[in-house]
Amino acid sequence: MFDNNCYVYKKEVDWSVLQQGVSIPVTIQIVFQNTINKFLPRGQSKDIYLVLEGLTYKARLVNQKFDERKYPNRKDILQIRYHPQSEIAERLRSIFAASYRYILEQRNSLPENQRKFTKVPVEKREYLAIYTTDYPDTYLFECITQEDTRIVKETMVNEDEQEYEASINYKTVDPDATIAIVNQIVKIRKLNRAIGETLKLLYNYCCQICGENISTRYGVNIVKSHHIDPFVESLNNNAENQVIICPNHHRIIHRARPVFDRRKLILFIIME
Repeated sequence: MFDNNCYVYKKEVDWSVLQQGVSIPVTIQIVFQNTINKFLPRGQSKDIYLVLEGLTYKARLVNQKFDERKYPNRKDILQIRYHPQSEIAERLRSIFAASYRYILEQRNSLPENQRKFTKVPVEKREYLAIYTTDYPDTYLFECITQEDTRIVKETMVNEDEQEYEASINYKTVDPDATIAIVNQIVKIRKLNRAIGETLKLLYNYCCQICGENISTRYGVNIVKSHHIDPFVESLNNNAENQVIICPNHHRIIHRARPVFDRRKLILFIIME
């Protein structure tokens, strides 16, 4: 049931996650979008199940209704909703205790009529990863805590980016790593791989640099997901930090180390 999870969303933990639910903008999630179109039409809601740490919790999935004539190109906006006193909300507050304490302290320091959205500092952020399962009414929650990030960051200090990317493609883990470290690494690499695989589907396995789909020539999907800012340095596995490229350009990028201009969305090589 949980061996072939497809990426749905990586959500930064905020007050909403800890109290009432998650809004999911349907953008790059090809598999999720296809499932939703069949399972939950726009403007409707259904009961769903959330699996967290081996336990199952009940929640509600809402496909928000909006004026399609006014917003003809807007994609579906899904919401996973649960009550602040529900078991899933209480469990999330327990797991993300560091974020909960920080946000609560910030909110309590302000008058009730002045409370606003509290942004957790970058170095303290925690994340909720959401995946599909084999059942359209069941989703998998995985939590990435401050402790997870700390362990992975320490583990990545001496790791080579190319070796790390290869470990994602081939699902390898250091055989000498302790069980605790393996659990953190597998969790992070699973998210990396899931986002990368979703982007490959989005771009139809075409290289974003040359536009070629080598897969059609050889009958196998061989494009690579490359981190623009090296993951071993940035720990940034967001979709906007990954580019889908053919094996040739993947090797060129690692050899030439080009600079990525995010404003113009181009790579250029600095000749010395």
